[in-house]
Amino acid sequence: MSKAPKTAISPTRAENYPEWYQQVIRAADLAESSPVRGCMVIKPWGYQLWENMQRALDDMFKATGHQNAYFPLFIPMSFLEKEAEHVEGFAKECAVVTHHRLEPDPDGGLRPAGKLEEPLIVRPTSETIIGATYAKWVQSHRDLPILVNQWANVVRWEMRTRMFLRTAEFLWQEGHTVHATEAEAIEETEKMVEVYRDFAENWMAMPVIVGSKTPLERFPGAVETLSIEAMMQDRKALQAGTSHFLGQNFSRAQEIKFQSETGDIEYAWTTSWGVSTRLVGALIMTHSDDDGLVLPPRLAPTHVVIQPIYKDDSRAEVLAYVESLRDELAAQTYAGAPVRVTIDDRDIRGGEKKWFHIKRGVPIRLEVGPKDIAAGTVFCGIRNQPKSVGIERTELVATIGEKLATLQQELYDAALKLREDNTVELKTEAEFRDFFSSKDDDAIAGGFAWCHFADEDSLQPLLKELKVTIRCVPQSDNDTEGSCFLTGKPAAKRAVFAKAY
Repeated sequence: MSKAPKTAISPTRAENYPEWYQQVIRAADLAESSPVRGCMVIKPWGYQLWENMQRALDDMFKATGHQNAYFPLFIPMSFLEKEAEHVEGFAKECAVVTHHRLEPDPDGGLRPAGKLEEPLIVRPTSETIIGATYAKWVQSHRDLPILVNQWANVVRWEMRTRMFLRTAEFLWQEGHTVHATEAEAIEETEKMVEVYRDFAENWMAMPVIVGSKTPLERFPGAVETLSIEAMMQDRKALQAGTSHFLGQNFSRAQEIKFQSETGDIEYAWTTSWGVSTRLVGALIMTHSDDDGLVLPPRLAPTHVVIQPIYKDDSRAEVLAYVESLRDELAAQTYAGAPVRVTIDDRDIRGGEKKWFHIKRGVPIRLEVGPKDIAAGTVFCGIRNQPKSVGIERTELVATIGEKLATLQQELYDAALKLREDNTVELKTEAEFRDFFSSKDDDAIAGGFAWCHFADEDSLQPLLKELKVTIRCVPQSDNDTEGSCFLTGKPAAKRAVFAKAY
């Protein structure tokens, strides 16, 4: 019996997927736990990845007419109390500030001293504080629309945390817009979920399903929530971004009113939308393998790393050659920008360098030694291919952009195939139970199940039992009628069901 191939990450995905995820983060040096429970330190390689996401998204936001602003971290508790459904949805996750200074205590420590007149909430999301600001900004229809985005941190006091996917504090962007009409606000909601779909599929190489949340799954206080849903390699779903049509709910609570063209005083229509550092977790679980992180080239901090290999007194010659190769490659373009190239000239063993970059997900690794220089070749390894191969230097330089584009597409295609291979249509409760029940030889059950349903409330006992949720009612599936898989009643809607993060 042959031995299983040795992997850089232990355990493997098949052996223990949750622990594999944590080990990939550690091996890639993306983040680590902090002294504050539930919070993380994002390390330079992980933060460069987030910065690349930020830059791409920020450009997309600005291309759709939005501007950036910044609003306070602290929200008066009375602001949240004005919107009952909203505060109910976030109440258990709120961190509350009650005092504003410290003083020595008799035991030599410190204790809170100055009690605040009104408690302040560390923002879990900013609809209320931004709405109060907009109420001052909006007086006339000429003040509309307001199209603003904020890059910020938020706090949601999670009890069970997992790096990038669910932490007490995380980084995100939140767009908040105000419109004169319902139609304009709905158009904005749909436009921004499409921006998220574009980013997920064309930058992250992560296929997603766009759809509407059911009433029980909507953002607290929203009239409609649109989301993008992705399948991770363990076949669980991950909500990767949301866009909310808030109707006039927050406008009424925050008194965002304007004088219309006809002179009437009307409540405005608002939206909000956001993605977070959860996208880093999504990227890890969509593409990475048992050797570590795998990065789509469009987001990779480095596209190409060159490892010089020295023999005897060849250092000067090899380094000069490698530097000229770096300059040639950096003069090429991929996805409309220069190829990002670095040289790893650290004084450590070649094998250690190789695995360092594999585990960090660098798309292309190059090795160059005296023999390669003499032959005019380069030893090239591509992250999703098992073996490195020799290639002529001139060919490499001429095709580097093409190689990166091919890797980007191959990662998307592999993720799409995984989703398609693990998506089914179920018509009965028995089929549903069988699909989502764990088998003895497979601790992970299910995938994506498309099912008609008539009544969301009636599904709850079954969904809770199987730990399954309704992910969304896909936009691409609006006109499909059938029978409810649970009750057999006529059903006009079909949703995607899955176990989820």
